Amino acid sequence: MAKREEIEARAEELLLPVVSEYGLELVDVDYVKEGSDFYLRAYIDKPGGVTIGDCETVSRAFDPILDREDFVPGAYIFEVSSPGLGRPLKKDKDYARAVGQKVEGKLFMAADGIKAFEGTLTEYTADTLTVDIEGTPRTFRRADMALIRLAFDF
Repeated sequence: MAKREEIEARAEELLLPVVSEYGLELVDVDYVKEGSDFYLRAYIDKPGGVTIGDCETVSRAFDPILDREDFVPGAYIFEVSSPGLGRPLKKDKDYARAVGQKVEGKLFMAADGIKAFEGTLTEYTADTLTVDIEGTPRTFRRADMALIRLAFDF
């Protein structure tokens, strides 16, 4: 069986031109097993958010490519959706978009007494994130982050 990372990378490579053709952004691709089923999920976005129609358009355009390329072993379910409000920041483009915004994060292990935090993301590098927490800039290693996402209030 092909590795999850290989399937995700191939799907991303094939999805990028399809998603771009419709003026959308490919945010992420996941290949996961849930219960007894495997899912290949594409997350798309655009300014103002995506619609069900956007998801349907990408799904219909990508289905024949999936059939032709046949790179996912066995049975699986293909889904296209919006990334949602609580999605984690994963890629540099996610961090770039989040600079200046409030984020919430959790570390795998506490650092200087901090395990979870909320603050404003002020900068990032390939290896670190700097978050202003109540007026104090704190720098964390990206590898130490269990989760980081935009903070939102309801």
